[in-house]
Amino acid sequence: MALTVHDVDRFEAFRPRLEALAYRLLGSASEAEDVVQETFLRWQAADVERIEVPEAWLTKVLTNLCLTQLTSARARRETYVGQWLPEPLLAGDPMLGPADTAEQRESVSYAVLVLLERLSPGERAVYVLREAFGYPHREIAEILDLTEAASAQIFHRAKKHVAAGKARTGIDEAAARRIVEEFLAAATSGRTEPLVRLLTEDAVSVGDGGGKVPARAKAFEGALAVAKFLRGLFKPSEAKRALVGGSPEMYVRTANGDPAVVAVVEDRVVGVMCLEITAEGIAAFRNQVNPDKLERATRQWAAGDQGEPLLSAF
Repeated sequence: MALTVHDVDRFEAFRPRLEALAYRLLGSASEAEDVVQETFLRWQAADVERIEVPEAWLTKVLTNLCLTQLTSARARRETYVGQWLPEPLLAGDPMLGPADTAEQRESVSYAVLVLLERLSPGERAVYVLREAFGYPHREIAEILDLTEAASAQIFHRAKKHVAAGKARTGIDEAAARRIVEEFLAAATSGRTEPLVRLLTEDAVSVGDGGGKVPARAKAFEGALAVAKFLRGLFKPSEAKRALVGGSPEMYVRTANGDPAVVAVVEDRVVGVMCLEITAEGIAAFRNQVNPDKLERATRQWAAGDQGEPLLSAF
């Protein structure tokens, strides 16, 4: 049955919410877009006049498509070259979704998206539906074909797993930006000591190059090891300039609500380094340099006036 203009408009009204849900479930903007498009095709093929609650129907279809995607993604990530990190979204991207509460903002943070990878697909779905979108367990049970009691139990278990992996927070946005600026100054000083002072003792650094850009297969662990790596990373060289196509300009921005360093070459985002900042110092650096996972960020970046960079590197 062909969709009417009204039916298409009804779907488009839900698209932003569906994209935000799919992104949180999959950790990939491009995969989220694909799943939302598949959901539209299912909507197009359905007898939409008999669907009493379109939002519930669309959410159920999308969530189950994402569960299938997550199951296959786990197999693909076993052969992924190096570390796998989510696709970062810059501030203002509508796919970041609802941010009215602290729980909603935290659920899309880069650190939490990384932690969600440890959950089973079912746990991740329950956690996202409840924590990020506020669905009651009765509706989650209907979406996932569970009992309400099972939904509540799964959510409790998932939330416990996420909480156990989170670093301690407690720092405001202005202080976080100041620390990022101090970090860049220290990283480009050519010395290790200033960096060590900014890090927690158990700091880690992880990079995702996807086999297309050099990135260490294992994380750097410990303040000294991380500081030495970062000192070398920001040390200028012709080889690095050749690798990214020029001398990157560094901007302090937010990605997924976290403080971040965005590296740009001629309006092309070549790296997004998300920093996990706690009251004790910088606890983690998660550096996305896989060009496939920076295409959306590049489109957004090129569409606006970004002002002057904080510094140029390499």
